[in-house]
Amino acid sequence: MDKTIITVVGKDAVGIIAKVCTYLADNAINILDISQTIVQGYFNMMMIVDMQNAKKQHDGISADLTALGSQIGVVIRCQKEEIFNKMHRI
Repeated sequence: MDKTIITVVGKDAVGIIAKVCTYLADNAINILDISQTIVQGYFNMMMIVDMQNAKKQHDGISADLTALGSQIGVVIRCQKEEIFNKMHRI
């Protein structure tokens, strides 16, 4: 399994989840876990995905998601699980 953490943060709008999930499905990326909240009009979503069967390499997917985020008005970050864990270790 090739786990990756995807975070999506920004002002809430219609279709954020649909657009991100459609991109993932179109690229054979499986969502393992997902959590999303909206706090005072701000959207926050965190996903753990499996990129083992992804159609592109991690860097390409990360760049695509960054571009998608710009199009829909949110910030999307895509980090491999081991890097995410090292960055958030106490």
